[in-house]
Amino acid sequence: MAHQFLSAALGGIDAQLVRVQIDSNPGIHAFSIVGLGDKAVQESIDRIEAAIKNSGFSAPRSKNKRFVVNLAPADIKKEGPGYDLPIAVAYLAESRQAVIAGPKTLLIGELGLDGHLAHTNGILAATMLAKELGIEQIIVPSCNAAEASVVSGVGVIGADTLSQVVSHLCHQVPIPVTPGDTAVAPVPNDDSFLHIKGQQTAKRALIVAAAGAHNVLMSGSPGSGKTLLARSLAGLLPPLTSQEALEVAKIQSAAGLLRGPVSAITRPFSSPHHTASSASIVGGGTVVRPGQVSLAHRGVLFLDELPEFARNVLEALRQPLEDGVVSISRASGSMTLPAKFMLVAAMNPCPCGNLGDASAECTCSPITALKYAKRISGPLLDRVDIRVQVSRERIDDAASSPTDIIAARKAIVRAREAQQERLSPFGLVTNSEIRHTNIDSLCVLTADAENLLKMAVNRNNLSLRAYHKIKKIGRTIADLEGAQIIESHHIAEAMALRMSERITS
Repeated sequence: MAHQFLSAALGGIDAQLVRVQIDSNPGIHAFSIVGLGDKAVQESIDRIEAAIKNSGFSAPRSKNKRFVVNLAPADIKKEGPGYDLPIAVAYLAESRQAVIAGPKTLLIGELGLDGHLAHTNGILAATMLAKELGIEQIIVPSCNAAEASVVSGVGVIGADTLSQVVSHLCHQVPIPVTPGDTAVAPVPNDDSFLHIKGQQTAKRALIVAAAGAHNVLMSGSPGSGKTLLARSLAGLLPPLTSQEALEVAKIQSAAGLLRGPVSAITRPFSSPHHTASSASIVGGGTVVRPGQVSLAHRGVLFLDELPEFARNVLEALRQPLEDGVVSISRASGSMTLPAKFMLVAAMNPCPCGNLGDASAECTCSPITALKYAKRISGPLLDRVDIRVQVSRERIDDAASSPTDIIAARKAIVRAREAQQERLSPFGLVTNSEIRHTNIDSLCVLTADAENLLKMAVNRNNLSLRAYHKIKKIGRTIADLEGAQIIESHHIAEAMALRMSERITS
């Protein structure tokens, strides 16, 4: 009699139900797996046989039967070692070494040769799938139980070995359900922002950016502190909300980066090298994997030496910056991955880095400097909310008092809370996500502020996107002050942050 158990296939960051079916017939020994499995799935035969033997059961080679395992549906590519556990359990049930009874259960996990369960990618997505389908419990490796327990409504069973799983399913030695993760998200403890003295304009720009999740481009001479300022931004960002933490954890789980409970996750900070490929930045490859823009979801993507990145890599950022998602198309189908991140970029104004610096001489010709700046296209630059010129500080300026990071963090948290209250009915989280369809109702300006903005747009020949960006930055500045309506001085500061000396002009 054929047996069937439930598992899950990971595609991008989402899971799909897979039915692990097994049948046997008398004959010369054979053990085969069908259903479009990759190399890791095909190699699982040897892993499973060793795990079964070392767990005290009779291995498939000891049976004079032909076993066929089908991973259905057969037209979905099956990847990775997560099918080891359900295949092993299916074999033990088909060979009558275990009488499996009990609730509807989804099984996923990699087996070691000694029968122990190893860490497996995509457990959180599989648990979410189980909840969606009304599956009562999911059995996972014990090291993955913490991440799965954040999903309510599904009994998470964390097991260490194959024999423990069999004992649980046979109601011999039940494994207790892993309690839900109720810990509080950690508060950032990075105080590097506190120790940056001087650079008041750049620090103010980063505070506004952190409050509204706005994109930032910093330009300045080498040694002016652009990289230090960007890296210190992590200490300003507020803790993840429970929903944001779940979104980040799902991506990290699919990428194999999640270790420990979801509540311990902090906002991502991704800093790829400028030699990174387009697929590594936006995602893709033969087997679609989340790229750096998705791994930075709800956090920061820091691109140092921005003009040194390949042109196709920079242009690939245009869609996620605009839409907050990455759409990847392959012959086998299309996939959409979340990518709502803050882009923080740093660049020199020219190859030697001294263009516009009063204290150093630029050795680049005008055409060389222009070509260097033009490596960043106008459409990409137009998607950057805030542009800051960072100059070298003099010693007496650097000795000035540092910014009060505690007060800045409190103001940022208050601003984010105000945004959540205002934007949650629209399914939005931060001001940077406001769309043109609802910007007029969410960004209300006084008459003076509206006139000031229109005059600036007409005088500087700004695009409609720039007009909306300035409105959203003004909304964030107003939130930092606790103001309900955007006033003239909010718009004035927003314009100064948006049009700071036209970096590529």
